[in-house]
Amino acid sequence: MSTLHEASAVELSELLRGRQVSAAEVTEAHLRRIEAVNPAVNAIVTLVADRALKQAAELDAGPWRGPLHGLPVGHKDLVDTAGVRTTYGSPVFAEHVPEEDDLLVTRVRAAGGVMLGKTNTPEFGTGSHTVNEVFGATRNPYDLGKSAGGSSGGAAAALATGMLALADGSDMGGSLRNPASFCNIVGLRPTPGRVPAKSATAAWYTLGVSGPMARTVADVALFMTAIAGFDPVSPLAVREGGDLFAASLDRDFAGTRIAFSPDLGGLLVDTETARVTADAVGVLTGLGATVEHEDPDLDGAEDAFRIYRSWYYALNFGDLAGVGPNVAWNVEQGRKVTGEDLARAERLRTALYHRMNAFFDRYDFLVAPVSQVPPFPVGQPYVTEINGQRMPDYLAWMRSCYWISVLGGPALSVPCGFTSAGLPVGVQIIGRPWADLDVLRLGHAFERATGFGRVTTPGVPGR
Repeated sequence: MSTLHEASAVELSELLRGRQVSAAEVTEAHLRRIEAVNPAVNAIVTLVADRALKQAAELDAGPWRGPLHGLPVGHKDLVDTAGVRTTYGSPVFAEHVPEEDDLLVTRVRAAGGVMLGKTNTPEFGTGSHTVNEVFGATRNPYDLGKSAGGSSGGAAAALATGMLALADGSDMGGSLRNPASFCNIVGLRPTPGRVPAKSATAAWYTLGVSGPMARTVADVALFMTAIAGFDPVSPLAVREGGDLFAASLDRDFAGTRIAFSPDLGGLLVDTETARVTADAVGVLTGLGATVEHEDPDLDGAEDAFRIYRSWYYALNFGDLAGVGPNVAWNVEQGRKVTGEDLARAERLRTALYHRMNAFFDRYDFLVAPVSQVPPFPVGQPYVTEINGQRMPDYLAWMRSCYWISVLGGPALSVPCGFTSAGLPVGVQIIGRPWADLDVLRLGHAFERATGFGRVTTPGVPGR
């Protein structure tokens, strides 16, 4: 039983369904793993071991609950969990204990998932480096001196080290895809509405979504069977149920048309990252796909993202006192947004939508780097330069992710390879809106062709 933490969620589910192991045994194995490695990576910040063991025992004594029966799950510390501390990574909420679960948490529990704890995040998920004043920084399992990415860095590091089988993340400008790339795991930014969530202030906002993270694409699909599907709590909720993702991931990609963009039309990309992601072309060609180097016209994505994001921060956090500098800066930018700005953002995004519709008439998928850089030093707040050129602010180094957020379609981060220093690098597979299953199928084929994702030990490259 010492290697249960290395098994994929799909493998664990098969063992549990066949009664070859119990939910209690699986839970205990992952709790031992947390005890052994979490002090080094600081990924799980609130542990609920007794509660998890009790839930596992109840599962073992009862009927099969659902697709996540007995699987160890972590919830990002932005997600409300009734009776379990939820800080949002902010000193303002350091002792906050919600009274109600978020919809996602309710769905995971109903499907039989066992919550082990909460995963680290920067304050309110602000930034692609997981560090906050409450819990400190999460470290990259492949090099403890490097960042695990963010804002779902705690989830990514916990998965990479085998502390969890599944974890949820969230993604506005890359917060789910970037840490997946940095930690050699898989993360799906789904089409807005696939994983519905309740919002008290911005129910129609589409830049921020919740999504699944895991070590394999099949595990991500399994997670989606539980957390996807309609709920009237969100006006954006997609009518298709989660059972869509129970379909086979196998597909023949012969003749599939794929556009590969090494820099999304001129973005700065670190030379090591560019070298690794260029290997994706050979992998995709080996699957039988027709791959062309083609940059999409993403004109307007920069302004649209920044205007909508700033507006959202002013709306959601403008009345809070005591927030950190990143949140405060975003709120300040949001207070400058005018009606004219919002009109411009809407025009830009609408034009972009129609251009990308035409692009996806020519190509089935777009493949590009997830992040413009490999993992950077954990003591560095953000990336300040790429290839010797300065970044204007703490957001600019993540354009390769947040430009894609504006498109409104699914984007899957999958491992692609390693830098010469042994640091993970991912690529993102991007599809048209609602093509989430198609994106997962290409990711599954890519993953099988490369075989990169696996559990690692802190500080030791997991090749």
